[in-house]
Amino acid sequence: MENKTYEPGQAYEYQLTLDKLLKAALVYNPNQEIVYRDIIRYTYKDLMRRIHKLANVLKGIGVKQGDTVAMFDYDSHRYLECFFAVPMMGAVLQTMNFRLSPEQIVYTLNHSGATTILVHSDMLPLINSIRDKLHDVCHSIVLVDDVKPLADDISITGEYEAMIRAADDRYNFPELDENAKATTFYTTGTTGLPKGVYFSHRQLVLHTFGLMAMLGAYDNIGRFQSGDVYMPLTPMFHVHAWGIPYLATLLGVKQVYPGKYEPAMLLKLIVKEKVTFSHCVPTIIQMLVTAPGIESVDLSHWKVVIGGAMLPEDLCKHALDKGIDIYSAYGMSETCPLLTAALLKPTLLSIPKDQQVAFRCKTGLPAVLVDVQVVDAHNNPVEQGITGEVVVRSPWLTKGYYKDEDKTKELWKNGWLHTGDVGFIDEYNYLKITDRIKDVIKTGGEWVSSLDLENIMSQHPAVFECAAVGVPDPRWGERPLLVIKLKDDCKNTVDDKQLHAFMLQAAKDGKIPKYGVPDKFEFVDTIPKTSVGKIDKKEIRKKYSQPVVATI
Repeated sequence: MENKTYEPGQAYEYQLTLDKLLKAALVYNPNQEIVYRDIIRYTYKDLMRRIHKLANVLKGIGVKQGDTVAMFDYDSHRYLECFFAVPMMGAVLQTMNFRLSPEQIVYTLNHSGATTILVHSDMLPLINSIRDKLHDVCHSIVLVDDVKPLADDISITGEYEAMIRAADDRYNFPELDENAKATTFYTTGTTGLPKGVYFSHRQLVLHTFGLMAMLGAYDNIGRFQSGDVYMPLTPMFHVHAWGIPYLATLLGVKQVYPGKYEPAMLLKLIVKEKVTFSHCVPTIIQMLVTAPGIESVDLSHWKVVIGGAMLPEDLCKHALDKGIDIYSAYGMSETCPLLTAALLKPTLLSIPKDQQVAFRCKTGLPAVLVDVQVVDAHNNPVEQGITGEVVVRSPWLTKGYYKDEDKTKELWKNGWLHTGDVGFIDEYNYLKITDRIKDVIKTGGEWVSSLDLENIMSQHPAVFECAAVGVPDPRWGERPLLVIKLKDDCKNTVDDKQLHAFMLQAAKDGKIPKYGVPDKFEFVDTIPKTSVGKIDKKEIRKKYSQPVVATI
């Protein structure tokens, strides 16, 4: 490290920078493994050496402090190396959502001013198709999984592994200010261009310790500790894979990176590498627990945190029945992302698992160093049990949207970050999100929660997946529409009248108001998903933007 000179009696100004997270693992468990698919495995000592080598590679092609380096890759050991090497140099790591449209990718790279891109060979055709539109990109390093030689391509600066092998294994990392920008990525909303959020070294380090306290310190369900084996099932481009790779590295746990998400490979790695801790959106766990051959797989040691969307109670029950220790957490791109986790209070730990389901599916209890309030339309706090907008404070929230003052003002009001989520705090002090403000269904002047409708409908034994949206209605303004994907063996045995009767019974049981019972059902083969696997309600609303005739 480049060291500042200190005068006698002058205390060292300890900075919370990402290099500090590496030191504990190198002392505590330096020979622990890091695994990539069935291709590569190495130790934490190797990780540190490769971080130094990568920094030398980037310096050799001209990357300097303040530059932005963009990463296009599946979940990999290379991504983990970039999580540390790029920010430790004083550069900024831009994690790229390769599922965005070409136009959005062009916009985000130009908006951030990225000068260097690291790109998996699978994504190289995409980059080559837009290269002439990229204003600042000077260098491209290609990432290759197999040993097949790449075709000659004059646009490529070099191949990652070859450049790593040739690089010096010692880099003189500078001592950085902890408030230096470390990472950036772009989040897409319902309208407009993607918005850039960014985080400092200090924020990422504090977020890591917040995760460690929330997931490991309490005697509770789903703990993440040094003896675990970690495999992310959330893309590493999405909010640093929820920050868990930083925590996994701090703890020195065995890390398993699956590359491209393929059910057979995921299950193979879970079994072979004895994975004990993962995180994902509901659609991923749904895919896995219904995958062929899942009955023969022992999942009783697997802990899974669900985020990005509501965990349906039926899916939670299904996972628990397979031995998976599953529960919800909540956050957003703008919050780094940890805000809450659905840990069980001590009095709830001893109740039967079927009674725990409702609590495991709640939005959760605030993490350490997170303040949560629910406010009315005038930004006044509301009483417990009253629904309003969820606003938050924490040291790791983004300071704003990059180069977008207007959107930043919308995000931050009165010193609170406004999530755009509607919810309430219940009698147990759990936060319960009832909807996104933009997804609330307004029918005849009354509000209906789309999440409540989805949670109830997903409990019907014939329903594989569902989504609820509001669609135009000439009489009521809006009416709820349920878009349904049935299980394969139920496609010819269930109709909309049966589903309507199921929802009517839920209303009679007091789970939803009677005016919230949908009278419009659409059966589909697939439900649109966003680039991070969430149900894409924007696309569904667009498809049904004209009044829909009631099917009941």
